[in-house]
Amino acid sequence: MASLLVKRVAVSVHRVLNSSQPQSTTLLRPVFGYHKISPFTSHSDSDNNSLHIDLSNQESKRTLFNRLLYRSKQRGFLELDLVLGKWVQNNIHSLDENHIRSLIHLLDVENPDLWKWLSGQEQPPESISINPVFAAVQEGVMKNLDSHSSPETRATPGKPWVRGWDDIQKFRGGPSAGNQ
Repeated sequence: MASLLVKRVAVSVHRVLNSSQPQSTTLLRPVFGYHKISPFTSHSDSDNNSLHIDLSNQESKRTLFNRLLYRSKQRGFLELDLVLGKWVQNNIHSLDENHIRSLIHLLDVENPDLWKWLSGQEQPPESISINPVFAAVQEGVMKNLDSHSSPETRATPGKPWVRGWDDIQKFRGGPSAGNQ
């Protein structure tokens, strides 16, 4: 039984390696839990330029805006759901086609990385730091952090995020207040 399985795997690998069709390097992921591929889930920068965004009529604009709003509010990472969702809700109607492309590119970034970059815990790569939507969202996040959190609870750039406080065991050198 095991040898039959090994034989099938070997035949499959041989077929893939010897196929005459070129293999695509574009990674696509399903959207909203369905097995449908969305026109804007590509992770390839070259595909981002060929992305078709139809803003010609109200129905296609409404569909696109609703889809982007949903993707920004339902990421599964509460902080990003709130920050991105609010920013997109407030700004989606004023975005032109290039800014919509930038937003789509930003929404394709993984949650932990995006949060670290937005909150200033780590420096973003150049492709993200030059993104105008990222810059606008980060500016809002930094304004909120500056006005609503104590400096002791903030991460210094390049250093890990402060873990918070413990009511039972305060430790030497720990912050006087927890994360806000």
